[in-house]
Amino acid sequence: MTKLVGAVAVVTGAGSGIGRATSLALANKGCYLALADVNQEGMAQTAAQLQSLGAKVSQHHVDVSNQEQMAALPTEVENEYGRINVLVNNAGVELTTMFEEQSIDDFKWIFGINFWGVIYGCKFFLPILKQQPEAHIVNVSSMFGFYGVPSQSSYCATKFAVRGFTESLRAEMKGTNVGVTCIHPGAINTNIMRNEKTMGTVMESQSSKFMRYATAPEKVANKIVKGIENNSRRVRIGPDSYLSDWLTRLTPTGFNQLMSMASKALSSS
Repeated sequence: MTKLVGAVAVVTGAGSGIGRATSLALANKGCYLALADVNQEGMAQTAAQLQSLGAKVSQHHVDVSNQEQMAALPTEVENEYGRINVLVNNAGVELTTMFEEQSIDDFKWIFGINFWGVIYGCKFFLPILKQQPEAHIVNVSSMFGFYGVPSQSSYCATKFAVRGFTESLRAEMKGTNVGVTCIHPGAINTNIMRNEKTMGTVMESQSSKFMRYATAPEKVANKIVKGIENNSRRVRIGPDSYLSDWLTRLTPTGFNQLMSMASKALSSS
């Protein structure tokens, strides 16, 4: 997009972390914000920060895994602002445990938010986005959309799915007014890591150690905004994201073995 000033941006998962930081970064570019989150308290805090900057903001209590609520959201935002230019599908959750210990309901839960939330967002907002002179969709995947790791089978599955869907959608939108970008953050210091579902002290220990190398969400937000402005196909964030992408290309088998060894080392340390 060549002009973000006056654009209307919808951000899911706006109550904390990357969603909050991205909302603030877009507001600094002159966007009006429509915040969407199931966490009303966190969303209200984000709204207060935006209002302190003089930004125009609306709040929408939405569970992204709920099809009816997501179907109604575009009309709510359009009634508020008269247009929608940017959609950031950011809402996400994480589940850390070995596959054998996960239930089918666990998989349904994480897919409902991480994957179906993205599908609903794109499906229901796209007709309005296509009516604008310029528009953009951002879907947040992960560096775990590049490779699979132990204890993250369901999370990796959702992020691989988001990556594949986003790349296909971008190809379909080529030549239209709608740009599409896939975001691949590495370890980010956000509530998705602090509040993830864990099963067992070993998994909790791995997560806490991983947090030592986490990137600030503000850096992710700035990269997302640049991705929108440049219509980037893929945005990798953090040295771990770049490294994992390169290594999976250079030596996919070797990198998989390396991750298995690293996971065992973290578990025993």
